[in-house]
Amino acid sequence: MSKFKCAHCRGEFEREALIERGGELFCCEGCAGVYEILNASGLNEFYERLGKTTLNPALNAKNAAQKSQEDLAAIYQNYVKNENGFNKISLIIEGIHCSACVWLNEKVLFAQNGILEVNINSVNNKALIVWDENEINLAQIFALIRSIGYEPYPYDAQAQEHRLAGQRREFYARLLVGIFCTMNIMWLAVAQYGGYFTGMRADVRSIINFAEFILATPVLFYTGSGFFRGAWAALKNKTQNMDSLIVTGTFAAYIFSIYAMFSRRGEVYFDSVAMIITFVFIGKYLEVLSKKKAADTLDNLNSLNLNSVSIKNGDEIVLKSAQEVRVGELVVVRVGERVLLDGVAISGAASFDLSSLSGESAPVYLSAKDGENEIKSGSVCVDGTLVYEVGAVFSESVLARIINLLETAAAKKPKIQALADAIAARFSAAITVLALATFAFWFWRTGELSAALIVAISVVVISCPCALGLATPVSTLVALGAGFRRGILFKEARIIESLAKCDTAVFDKTGTLTSGRLKVSKFTHVGKFDASALFSLVSGSDHPVSRAVGEYLRANFMDLKLLELSGFENIAARGVSAKFDGINLAGGSEKFMRELGLYDGEVVRGTCYFFAADGQIAA
Repeated sequence: MSKFKCAHCRGEFEREALIERGGELFCCEGCAGVYEILNASGLNEFYERLGKTTLNPALNAKNAAQKSQEDLAAIYQNYVKNENGFNKISLIIEGIHCSACVWLNEKVLFAQNGILEVNINSVNNKALIVWDENEINLAQIFALIRSIGYEPYPYDAQAQEHRLAGQRREFYARLLVGIFCTMNIMWLAVAQYGGYFTGMRADVRSIINFAEFILATPVLFYTGSGFFRGAWAALKNKTQNMDSLIVTGTFAAYIFSIYAMFSRRGEVYFDSVAMIITFVFIGKYLEVLSKKKAADTLDNLNSLNLNSVSIKNGDEIVLKSAQEVRVGELVVVRVGERVLLDGVAISGAASFDLSSLSGESAPVYLSAKDGENEIKSGSVCVDGTLVYEVGAVFSESVLARIINLLETAAAKKPKIQALADAIAARFSAAITVLALATFAFWFWRTGELSAALIVAISVVVISCPCALGLATPVSTLVALGAGFRRGILFKEARIIESLAKCDTAVFDKTGTLTSGRLKVSKFTHVGKFDASALFSLVSGSDHPVSRAVGEYLRANFMDLKLLELSGFENIAARGVSAKFDGINLAGGSEKFMRELGLYDGEVVRGTCYFFAADGQIAA
């Protein structure tokens, strides 16, 4: 049975699915519709850029639109962000295979009124789109993308991680093939080189050459398949890239080596082909690992909206993902939990670590009874239990704004990266011209095709600007991730570039330059002070101040004993109390001591810890 080729997706199909319009054949209504849209929009150039690449059949627009209406409200609520009156969303566009796909999507989107910014990354299919809701809405944007045969989804960190995990597995398989074959080729090469000094029969040399050919072939066409795809995509777009140089050099050496093997004239270079592909691929693999490590920070933050929070519903506590929580619901925060939503405390009291927001390492006490009762997302509860009313959904929280800041910084290229990309593109073309000139010169001078070809290949391979093209984007990603893990947020990646020219750092507040761990700076004890009693008391608390006191006692007092206390009680955000041999012990803040009637002196500045024994202040 004869098969037909679709004019749009280039896929083959049976006669039963045949649709004919305007003299062209299509496999489905979706492809026919996309073809008509592109022709009507004057975007026929897409098919020239596409070359022989096969696409997935276009999505049925009616079914997609119906599905979109079902999910649109949830997408607006959970993924769309409003900045300066304009909406912004990060999408994954399924179906992008090459730069021609990126070109088509950007052309179609930019042609619409209301689309202000479109940035599409062909590596991870992630698109950042900014639009004016007064002129175009998200449903129309989705329909526009679907009309040309692609499927948009809101960017989701977990789904992206699954895709990257599959990419890493594929890279790992190719890497294993490359290393295995290259190592075995090198053993054969040792025998080849030994033959130069001890002599080797022609038939033995032919067998070794053929064995190297068998081993080098999967390295070039399987391990190096990504380089061929990249070079072909560049060729379709009438440009050159790093892949163009790698493919030109290695493929020319491979073809020449096959000629030399069968003609028994000249040397074979299968070992060089395998080594070049393998070593460059190792660099690519390290690049993937570096990007994963750098992206982990942002993806982990993005996945926080899927984390569960405890919702107080009458007398019951139910778990709900942060993105599903609505304004007015009551959230319970316990020790060790991260606050994911902004709100106002309505009952309880707790201490919070706000260092990720303010830079201050000292815990901040928040209570429903005090004026300081505003809860900010991103803080961590270190002591006590508190119930607060949600004041904003996750997408409008402080934590979401931090995530948005990091996403924006990662999406924008610094000037040095844009310069490196431009230089790399021109450099590739210049090297190709230089290699051709080198070949012509050596062939004119020596008259030997093999000598001229090897010198020209050497120029191409040695000059490959891999470091130039890869170092800048990878180092930018790594720097952004490393900065965040150390509590530093960069608004844009270009700021990292500017730091190289900085000679003075000015900090506008105290508490920013700290290790994040409290330490006792001054210790005073009076009367009958029992260090073991205080040590036993603070050992029962996880509060940062209690831990700092415990560390100080261990370092400065000998023969400390962990006493068996009774009636131990931890009063949230106040202190602790217990009994030992009938003696009442209490430790905590100045406010706690005043409430117990044990201290009525002047207000102490800074973070202070009091210890009382038998109704008297002892330290």
